Amino acid sequence: MSVMTPAAPSPRSTHSQAFQLRRRAEGLASALPPMLVAAERIANAVIHGLHGRRRSGPGEDFWQYRPYSFGDAAQSIDWRKSARSDRVLVRENEWAASHTIWLWASQSPGMEFSSHLAQTSKRDRAVLLALALAVLAAKAGERVGALGSPHRPGHTGTTLNRMAQWYAAEAASGGASLPPETPLPRYSAAVLIGDFLEPLDRIAKCITALAANDVAGHVVQVLDPAEETLPYQGRTEFLEIEGARRLMAGRAESLRERYQARLKEQREGLRDLARRLGWSFTVHSTGRPPQQVLLAIYGLLVARRAYGGLAAGV
Repeated sequence: MSVMTPAAPSPRSTHSQAFQLRRRAEGLASALPPMLVAAERIANAVIHGLHGRRRSGPGEDFWQYRPYSFGDAAQSIDWRKSARSDRVLVRENEWAASHTIWLWASQSPGMEFSSHLAQTSKRDRAVLLALALAVLAAKAGERVGALGSPHRPGHTGTTLNRMAQWYAAEAASGGASLPPETPLPRYSAAVLIGDFLEPLDRIAKCITALAANDVAGHVVQVLDPAEETLPYQGRTEFLEIEGARRLMAGRAESLRERYQARLKEQREGLRDLARRLGWSFTVHSTGRPPQQVLLAIYGLLVARRAYGGLAAGV
């Protein structure tokens, strides 16, 4: 008898989970060349402000020291550093671009589901994708942040560690099935990763709020292969992961056609919502390697800011 229930919680500590998630994300990201952002850096020479990382300007994060030159403001001189050198040194901060990539990976109990057709849960795959995107963006000097996290976005190793630890803590406490309706800075980008099986009106309300202020967005629906195909045969009991409802099917295969039609309807609703908002939408199965969808999403992030547009889907 097949029972659709979430996997048992791991006994590992939150810190250990965070460390393992980041190691796996870095391994995945290393397979994709950070040079994918080369087009974005070229676009920066034409369109000022679309890509402001790794250059001096008004900002809060330290970038580098350089020798004082005529015209530099006196308050920019680092007198303590200069006293230990034979030159007068100016402290430069990075230009704080308004663009930040916000990443959200669903931590709801339903994301713990993993069938016999996959070797990972939806939750682990969603977090892996989010952190891998963060690693790629941070290596390219981009600012990244976890949507809903209390930590400020950044592009350092500390930022990645905090993201991984926050995701692990959220998983332990059971997160929401939809991202928070948090106003995002103008011209930033959001990548939302989850199963998105909630009612379409609730999803639309949430994502529409996030899409305000010209925020570019990407919705990734992560599903287990069993959720896409309903491979069960014969007498099967289905349990609601986030509730108490049960369904006993005498012949599970008799539900397959109606189930797949309903899933297609949900998916088309998500695709239409993304299209209306100018966002992208894609589906990823936990039974497939993550590299392909990761490359597609990151390519859209680069294309969005290099050319000022975004394809409606991948």
